Amino acid sequence: MLYFLPAWYEKNSYRELEQAWHTRRMHTEFDDTVKQVQLFNRNKLMDYKILLLSYTPNFRHFLHRQGVFHAPYWSCFDCIQQVKRKSIQVFSFHNLSWPEDIEFVYTPFVVCAFLKGEKYAQIEFGEAGNPIAIDMYEKGEVSRRNIYDDRGFVSSTAVFSQGQLEYTDYLTEKGIRKFRHFAADGHVEINPKSDSFYIFDEENIYERKFLKQNYDHIEEMLLEVFMANMEKDSADSIYCVAMHRLNVGLVRSLIDSKRVIMSFYGERHRMKDNMDSADLVKKARYLITDSEATSRYLQREVGQDFDNLTDLTPYDSRVDFGISQQLTVQNILVPVDDLPDDRFSDLIAYLAMYLSINELAMVHLFTRNASFNLPDMLLEKVANILEEKGMDRRMAIAETKDRTAENDVDAEQEQEAEEVPMRFFVDQCVDELAVSRCMREQRIMVDMRHNPDLFLQINCISAGIPQVVRRETNYVKDGKNGIITRDISYVPAAVEYFLDSLNNWNQAKIYSYELGQEFTTKKIVEKWKKVLEAVEK
Repeated sequence: MLYFLPAWYEKNSYRELEQAWHTRRMHTEFDDTVKQVQLFNRNKLMDYKILLLSYTPNFRHFLHRQGVFHAPYWSCFDCIQQVKRKSIQVFSFHNLSWPEDIEFVYTPFVVCAFLKGEKYAQIEFGEAGNPIAIDMYEKGEVSRRNIYDDRGFVSSTAVFSQGQLEYTDYLTEKGIRKFRHFAADGHVEINPKSDSFYIFDEENIYERKFLKQNYDHIEEMLLEVFMANMEKDSADSIYCVAMHRLNVGLVRSLIDSKRVIMSFYGERHRMKDNMDSADLVKKARYLITDSEATSRYLQREVGQDFDNLTDLTPYDSRVDFGISQQLTVQNILVPVDDLPDDRFSDLIAYLAMYLSINELAMVHLFTRNASFNLPDMLLEKVANILEEKGMDRRMAIAETKDRTAENDVDAEQEQEAEEVPMRFFVDQCVDELAVSRCMREQRIMVDMRHNPDLFLQINCISAGIPQVVRRETNYVKDGKNGIITRDISYVPAAVEYFLDSLNNWNQAKIYSYELGQEFTTKKIVEKWKKVLEAVEK
């Protein structure tokens, strides 16, 4: 059996990242574990199960969004809250007990309940239309928040005082309090009248009492329940742990007695910020990373070269050549997240110079940051750079210069003469689906960050798009499907090489297709088989 222990947490708390349907998603849900589960679910490599430490009352909806609805899982909070239900159940807020004179007001986003003219409650819904939370109000302030499980019951209730969270009670399916988690210091109190938890052993369910009535931190309680459920586990089992600060204690409990694979994904658990876990890395049966760059950083920061290390991309290549050839414009994708200001300024200036000789080219600034006003801020920043370099700022911001004229007709004619088409745009993409849609319209990518975006590079290969980057990676070869240069002044020439010559662009497309064969699902599956064989030996 292969167990996946994910890092699906809300920031640094043991909670899922579930949002109301109308709330803008600020972070992608995709990570290494999502891909691993998808891979094992679709290719039947071996029996697997997801082990959840986090509180996930809407986990069934998460699985549905990731296309693995029937993936087997075990939940630590289900054991603690003694939940036996597995399937989603239809639940309506009308089924709750409301005061007789309650009045419901339906807005485009939420349902508000009013009692005698005062706000009594506000009902939030998930993406599937199910109630996920109801906030209760007293004198205009939130006094209580009930969280609803997608299996049709109240899962927890948070109590507030003067707008501040005091504690959260976690409940059974029947509404009995199991434990209380205090917000001030994080300690946990077990309900003495319901002081046992479930142990799921195949088809059987047993009860065991908690070892303590009070825990200094919720992690202590979670690890107790987790280890109790895993104590009869087969010695042949493998644990693939997504490395995260909240999973370090779990790894420490498993590392000496179980076969552990550690999975590193991007910046999620950089060793330079988590050196207390360096000893665990050295004890792992195997280490997998999302890229060659992550492998290099890991070895450098731990100060050791590992033979049991491989980079296993969480993204597979597909043949999807997009529609950029069908467009009348040539879109240049420029990722800007974490791009140093001086490099950003130079890059904008040189690209603007190229735009002056290629009327078909457009620059699309790519960001995963979902901040509401970010596009306007980026375009204002670009406009200021253009103005400093003696170019027209209106290439980034649609505005016309003030002019005086003798009459309105002359003013209108002069304004038309002064119009400058916008050449800079912002593409704000958070989830991988939005990124893929964006990539279909791009003609070339220019990524001048030290570490190019892994998912964008895979998309470039899939779409046959040439890349201009600062250093060679597994996904771009200099002079083949892209150009590698640290000199930003050379970027216009590199872009011109591919955009002004259809032959050069087609050659890059062909090489991208050939390179993409190394990152297909089949190749990733083969790599996983080698990893599992190495661990079993």
